[in-house]
Amino acid sequence: MNVFGVDIGGSGIKGAPVDLAAGDLAQARHKVLTPHPATPEGVLEGVVEVVRHFDWSGPIGITFPGVVTGSVVRTAANVDKSWVDVDAGALVGDRLSMPVVVMNDADAAGVAEMAFGAGRGRKGVVMVLTFGTGIGSALFHDGVLVPNTELGHLELRGHDAEKRASAKAKEDEDLSWSRWARNRVQKYLAHLEMLFSPELFIIGGGVSRKADKFLPRIEGIRAEIVAAELQNNAGIVGAAMTAARH
Repeated sequence: MNVFGVDIGGSGIKGAPVDLAAGDLAQARHKVLTPHPATPEGVLEGVVEVVRHFDWSGPIGITFPGVVTGSVVRTAANVDKSWVDVDAGALVGDRLSMPVVVMNDADAAGVAEMAFGAGRGRKGVVMVLTFGTGIGSALFHDGVLVPNTELGHLELRGHDAEKRASAKAKEDEDLSWSRWARNRVQKYLAHLEMLFSPELFIIGGGVSRKADKFLPRIEGIRAEIVAAELQNNAGIVGAAMTAARH
């Protein structure tokens, strides 16, 4: 069974049909740039373009980079603030005349990793972290999701953690892999470990493709740390999985 997944990010909007039996994309994903400003109208056009690229008809799962309750957006840290209180599911569903489910982007990535990736079969407390424009988080206990944690916004040395430890912060400040890993990511993981005592950190987002450049440099963390197996496709897969359940 195939269901469509769309992942809305701060820099790109990407999507593809997902083979739910395999937990992988059924076709190569299509990506368009996120408009700036990333208003509801502008992002909607990008989502429509991605879906119509595949001539898709049927249920659609969509991720959003912020807190989502039901299908209503509650926070919008890395997109335009005009998203707050918008019913994203109704917005997209009305335009495409298809059933739409919306969820937090990191939660979607986490759902996919727990089902098909690095978290498969893992019990206890597991944290999936996506490093990109910001830092997304998905918290699981015995495989059950605690939604909308948004732990990238924890305070770390007087700043939102994602302002110091995201992949964008590494790029903006031209940090080496070593400096970013030890001075930024390691301190962030230590803070999370102090608060939540997870048994496993799964590191996702686009930067997970280069996990060998930074994960071995992180020290002093008790929890196991692994790279996401679905890498940057996890959000698309998790969104499709969630749409299929509704």
